[in-house]
Amino acid sequence: MAGQRVEVDGGILEGGGQILRVSTALSCVLGLPLRVQKIRAGRSTPGLRPQHLSGLEMIRDLCDGQLEGAAIGSTEVTFTPEKIKGGIHTADTKTAGSVCLLMQVSMPCVLFAASPSELHLKGGTNAEMAPQIDYTVMVFKPIVEKFGFNFNCDIKMRGYYPKGGGEVIVRMSPVTQLNPINLTDRGSVTKIYGRAFVAGVLPFKVAKDMAAAAVRCIRKEIRDLYVNIQPVQEPKDQAFGNGNGIIIIAETSTGCLFAGSSLGKRGVNADKVGIDAAEMLLANLRHGGTVDEFLQDQLIIFMALANGVSRIKTGPVTLHTQTAIHFAEQLAKAKFTVKKSEDEEDSSKDTYIIECQGIGMRNPNL
Repeated sequence: MAGQRVEVDGGILEGGGQILRVSTALSCVLGLPLRVQKIRAGRSTPGLRPQHLSGLEMIRDLCDGQLEGAAIGSTEVTFTPEKIKGGIHTADTKTAGSVCLLMQVSMPCVLFAASPSELHLKGGTNAEMAPQIDYTVMVFKPIVEKFGFNFNCDIKMRGYYPKGGGEVIVRMSPVTQLNPINLTDRGSVTKIYGRAFVAGVLPFKVAKDMAAAAVRCIRKEIRDLYVNIQPVQEPKDQAFGNGNGIIIIAETSTGCLFAGSSLGKRGVNADKVGIDAAEMLLANLRHGGTVDEFLQDQLIIFMALANGVSRIKTGPVTLHTQTAIHFAEQLAKAKFTVKKSEDEEDSSKDTYIIECQGIGMRNPNL
C-alpha cells in the first residue's frame, strides 16, 4: 500500500532539472510516491527537456515504477516507485544532454538495489551546464567513494555539443548502508594537473594553447608548484563530433580535490578557454573549503542517506546546494545545519560548515 503522495514544487530555489533529479532519486530510494509540479517553470523552455525525460525513464525502469505525465515540455509528473532491481539499464538523451546528470539521478538508486547494476548512459560527455565526465571521474568519484562504495566508469565514446553521441558505462554494486563523511581539513595544495583536449577537426595546437594559457594564469598566483596539464588529441574512434575543452585539478595533502574547467565554443580563442578554467580553479582554492562549488550539491543526497553525522567545509553555499538540502529535508527528513566556519584561518573568508544528521537508510532490497 503506497503512502500519501509527496508534493514537490519544481519552481522554487534553483527551479530547474536539479529539483527533479534530487526528488525522483529520493522518491525511488525511499519508496515515496511523488508528484512534481511547475517543472522548470521559469526557464526559457519550461518543462521537461530530453535529458530530464531520459533520466526519469531510467529511474522508472530501475524500479519497475509508474511514471505519468512524462513527455517533452510537460510541467507535471507523478512517479510511483517499486523495488529497485539492478541489472543492465540504458538511458539515451539522443542529444548532447549530459551523461553526468544521468549518473547523478541514478547513482543513489542503484546503491540501494537488490543486485549489481550496469548503466549505459548516452549523450554528451563534455557538455555545457553540467560536470564534464573528466570531473566525474577525477573529482566526484574519489570523494563520493568515501561514503563506502565503489563504482567503475568506462568512457566508451566522448560526445560534444550539439550532437552528443557519447557513451559511458557505469558499474556498481549495492550497499547495505552508507557511511558518513567528514571533510573539514583542507590541508595544503600539493599537486596541480589536468588535460586540455581537442576532438574531431580541431587542430592539436588548440589543446597546447589552452594548456599553456592555463599554466601561465595559475603561475601568477601559485609559483612554487609544478603544473602539469597534458594536451590531448582524442582518438577518432573514441570521440564523436568536434569539441575542445580543459579540466584542471588541484589536490591537497589531505586528499581534497578541486577543479576548474571550461569548454571551447565557436569564436572563443583557445587562450580564453584555458584562462577561464584556471580562474575557476583559483577561485575554488581561495575560499578555504574542502570541496569546490560543483561537488557541494552532489554530496548532499549521500549525506542525507548516510548512517551518522557528515560534515563538509565549503566556500559560499550555492543555490544548487540550498536546493538539494531543501528537498533532502522535505523527502528524507534528514537534518542539515549550515554555519559560518569558526576556524581562525577561515575568519576572513566566506567559509561554511554543512552538517547533516543522516537517516541511516538501510537497503531493503538486499
